[in-house]
Amino acid sequence: MSWRRFCLVIAISISICWSAPFVAAQGKDDKKVDAPQKPKPKFTVGKETTYVTGPIDKDGYIDYVAALNDKLREGVTPEKNAHALLWKAFGPRPDGESMPDAFFALMKIPVPPAQGDYFVFPGKKHFNFANEAASTRFYDTMDIVTARPWTAKEHPDFAEWLKSNEKPLAAIIEATRGTQYYYPLLPIKSKDGGFDGLLTSNMAGVQRCRALASALLARAMLRTTEGRIDDAWNDLLAVHRLGRQVGRGATLIEGLVGIALEARAGSADLAHIEHAKLNTRQLEDRLRDLQTLPPLPPLADAVNLGERFMFLDSVMLLDRTGGDLGLDPALKTGKFSSGIVNWDPALRNANQWYTRMNMVMRLKDRNLREKQLQQIEIDTQALKQEITSAKGIASAFLIAKGTDEVLGKLIGANLMCLLTPALVKMTQSGDRTEQNERNLHLAFALAAYKSDNGRYPMKLDALAPKYLAAIPDDLFSGKALIYRPNDAGYLLYSVGSNGKDDGGQSADDQPRGDDLVVRMPLPKLRGQQ
Repeated sequence: MSWRRFCLVIAISISICWSAPFVAAQGKDDKKVDAPQKPKPKFTVGKETTYVTGPIDKDGYIDYVAALNDKLREGVTPEKNAHALLWKAFGPRPDGESMPDAFFALMKIPVPPAQGDYFVFPGKKHFNFANEAASTRFYDTMDIVTARPWTAKEHPDFAEWLKSNEKPLAAIIEATRGTQYYYPLLPIKSKDGGFDGLLTSNMAGVQRCRALASALLARAMLRTTEGRIDDAWNDLLAVHRLGRQVGRGATLIEGLVGIALEARAGSADLAHIEHAKLNTRQLEDRLRDLQTLPPLPPLADAVNLGERFMFLDSVMLLDRTGGDLGLDPALKTGKFSSGIVNWDPALRNANQWYTRMNMVMRLKDRNLREKQLQQIEIDTQALKQEITSAKGIASAFLIAKGTDEVLGKLIGANLMCLLTPALVKMTQSGDRTEQNERNLHLAFALAAYKSDNGRYPMKLDALAPKYLAAIPDDLFSGKALIYRPNDAGYLLYSVGSNGKDDGGQSADDQPRGDDLVVRMPLPKLRGQQ
């Protein structure tokens, strides 16, 4: 079960418990009564409530699956859709997980043939997964070969795996050159043939992009060792493009996967700088390639669209199914389908929350943004305390007027507390990605300076304007980045999201710090010989 589905089930369970006393009080007789016909949905269609006005299905509900997919694929063609092109390498069952025909139909591409030159995911054919220790060794080694140069002699199993993926990797690189991105959000089918809601959308094609990136990064590090430096750079650049494409998706999952891929590519770039023996022109060309990449989309895009639609769709699902998600007989109560809940307060309040989150996440002033995001989290905690207060719940059901609206408000608030993302941490992830990108550009400029002068500069200011148009400040402190050249190389770092100078100690160091660091020469990774 996905965490999203789990949250929705918990919310339904809690809401049912709350509504039970009220429903019982409303009933005239506790004796067996024939099941009534399901009334029409109790909500108002409009911008403030449902956000979109259609399409509306035969039962009167907003079809958020269709509405969202219509928005996402607007103007997108199969020939330019990077994700559609990736399925030439995935095949119909990426890593054994089949995708429904409707998924491919939404992208307007045929279902890939059952057999083909498809990407081979890491498995028993090339690696030893005989026990937990062997599996741990594999992942530890994967961390090394994707971030540091290596040879086929050192890791013959990884070399063989990459060789088996030669054709699909070529297709993947071509796919990353696509200028558009559309990943269909198609919920899992329920047992009765319907759908369980947008929260259950199959994200296999997104998550499997991590394995594609691992293969490209590992091959780039192998090619760097072999002296195939231009081929290595093509692989690295493809991962940067892939991260930015996935990051354009409608969900936070896609946004965070995009950030993760960008971070991994940046780490491998630094190893490429150190070991590839690049001349000044090559370094400047690579820096220019990075500078011309489109920026990673802000996570606010996903909150404003995909996450909003998922919440609103969940409300539709509650009313439609009466809490029955096909998971637990205890949920098959029909409490919500009895027509006693007015969902307008839940829908209206949710839209106000998502609009607020979207606006705050887009603030340019980082300090103001973080302060307001923290206030949102404080308000969320206050809301949680309010709705979990036994006295508050009792008074809401026993003495409040307009009880159908009160019930809708309480259930909606419960859902909001469970589904509101950790905004501060998410935006800090985006900020760290931006700062790491600044550090990476400086690393290429520093290498170009050394190529021309035989040493690193004493100060970063020496890089402008020849190697960089301007020297970026530390995003987190608003001051100059900390740069300390030495006989062997240099230490460059930002103070990170805690705003504190940890002396160049990063999250990978012992003791741990929060600084965002570039060291030359690069330190050895854990487990690296």
